[in-house]
Amino acid sequence: MKAYTSQQLRNVVLMGHSGSGKTALTEALLFASGAVSRMGRVEDRNTVSDFDEQEHTHHYSVSTSVIPVEWSDVRVNVLDTPGYPDFVGEVIAGVAAADAALITVDAAGGVQAGTEEAWALAAEAGLPRLFLVTRLDRENTSFEEVLEALRTRFGTRTVPLAIPVGSAHDIVGTIDLLSGELRHKDGSSGPAPTDLASAIAAARDQLAESVAETDDVLLGKYLEGEAISDEELARALHDAFARGEVAPVLPVAAPALVGVRPLLDDIARIFPAPLGREHALEDGKVALTETTTPLVVRVFKTTADPFVGRVTYMKVLSGTLSADAHPHNVQHNVAERLGHLYLPRGKEQIEVPALVAGDIGVAAKLQATLTGDTLVSSPAQAVRAPRLPFPAPTYRSAIHPRGKADVDKLSSALARLMEQDQTLRVERDPDTAELILTTIGEAQAAIVAARLEKNFGVGVDITLPRVPYRETVTTAAKSEFKHKKQTGGHGQYGHVVIEIEPAARGAGFVFADKVVGGTVPRNFIPAVEKGVVENLPTGPLSKSPIVDLRVTLLDGSYHAVDSSEMAFKIAAAQALHQGVLSARPVLLEPVMKLHIRVPSSYVGDVMNDLSGRRGHVHGVNPMADVSEIDAEAPLAEVQRYATDLRAISHGRGRFTIEFDRYVEVPPNVQDQVLKALAAV
Repeated sequence: MKAYTSQQLRNVVLMGHSGSGKTALTEALLFASGAVSRMGRVEDRNTVSDFDEQEHTHHYSVSTSVIPVEWSDVRVNVLDTPGYPDFVGEVIAGVAAADAALITVDAAGGVQAGTEEAWALAAEAGLPRLFLVTRLDRENTSFEEVLEALRTRFGTRTVPLAIPVGSAHDIVGTIDLLSGELRHKDGSSGPAPTDLASAIAAARDQLAESVAETDDVLLGKYLEGEAISDEELARALHDAFARGEVAPVLPVAAPALVGVRPLLDDIARIFPAPLGREHALEDGKVALTETTTPLVVRVFKTTADPFVGRVTYMKVLSGTLSADAHPHNVQHNVAERLGHLYLPRGKEQIEVPALVAGDIGVAAKLQATLTGDTLVSSPAQAVRAPRLPFPAPTYRSAIHPRGKADVDKLSSALARLMEQDQTLRVERDPDTAELILTTIGEAQAAIVAARLEKNFGVGVDITLPRVPYRETVTTAAKSEFKHKKQTGGHGQYGHVVIEIEPAARGAGFVFADKVVGGTVPRNFIPAVEKGVVENLPTGPLSKSPIVDLRVTLLDGSYHAVDSSEMAFKIAAAQALHQGVLSARPVLLEPVMKLHIRVPSSYVGDVMNDLSGRRGHVHGVNPMADVSEIDAEAPLAEVQRYATDLRAISHGRGRFTIEFDRYVEVPPNVQDQVLKALAAV
């Protein structure tokens, strides 16, 4: 692969709803550019960008691949991202490395949740956006209907840049509205069909009007009815697109190669090069993408392979990174040794001597560098790129290693996976002792389990986590226990009388001593407290921790020979057990705060669903087309809420969740919980 200047680069993130044809389009781009001699198919498991075994198994992308495509004296770095919502972290990484976005829209499915998510992520990053209406070679599809839906949803400056000729299996090419030429699927050009003259004129007028609104000179010409030349329109379109003021729409049928070569032409002519772009850094600083500016490199993705080791994906925000450099990692304050730099093309790696400003590449086996880190030329250059805005995971699963060998390897394997995917969280629940994996959704949890087994040889089962219930009492009660045992020689004797009372919620455990007259010697009182404390973690109802409890030692007796600390510990433990059962014990369950954001049309459905989960809505804040709902619900009812909200809102809902407090479980629910626990 030849060397390219910063001006000759185009970094494009390919985004869209799952199944909208992103990977098929990437294959078509590679084939049309001559990089491959045969187009792969997702169904045949032979695509360049989907090379992971899990992608082959599930027939959808689970990670972002970087695919360089050479065309018309430019190199297009295509970042093919997953469409499945569980892997939004990969999309965010791709957006961070791109300078423009291609958003695929399935001609049969139209505007879907993934379309809106892609638009929002690209807009938040300030990227220009172009829509691709894909799969037009299928039956019952209409470019015009999808275009109208896009204009309704995203505004009238969403305009066609080309229109298709033919439909379904009879689609033969596209008409470029700038030149008026018919572009055949083999790349050749010809005159447009005369029967489409009115449709071409109407679409061209739509394009001209929207572009003219972004340029005062052209607007004057348009309003006065003067002709706007192709060159003027193309130049204004380039500028307006770079500013994000228009969103062009192109028709594509990737397997038939319809619209693929025109798309590459449009990327080369109207998509912005990275040169001259300003990247916001922390503390108000800016990195200007120029080859002569100080080196700033942003790490946007990391993969962890048990054989290859750590592979670091990076974008050069400014300066030039050479393979023999020793860049300084700002976050970890260490120098890294590169040795080699590569351009990735799926699983292939093409070695290069350097990466110029704006380019994307990878380095292998860096020691400290992780996703989100910043590399600079020296420690004196203390600038940082902002952390990537990964969402907090909300889908909880319990991980159970299958054997002792799996237990031994699990921690290190999970650490490697968390390096690779920063939307994963792993923690040990102190109450249930379970290892809890938190992900964006169910599919991501399944991929984690599969990768643990395939890549690291760790077999695990993924289950619904146990709810960390707690126990407390609701009334006061006295309890007495005498531990007396004669075994020949010294026996065992300990006798305690305690009072158990509920404490304020959140107060924990309080121990008091009201013994008078030495009925329990002072040296045995610590043993009584210890006997109670050691048995608080296993309550009599569900073996859950006992909390918010006040225990007072009132009385007891001892034996001059047979009494011991152990005897009083045993007596205290038994007295606690009996006393809790006599003090009307109840289960406490964790209640979670939910902050839910959904389109306003789904508010009623969400509130009804929360009501069925024993939840309470505290407020609804309408904001244009979306509403924010503040609510609470028991953890037992919302551990898998990520999947349920996605179904209720057709993939358009988002939420955050955090622990709030413990509350009493209603009696009818408590009976069900205790029966379920007894059956385990």
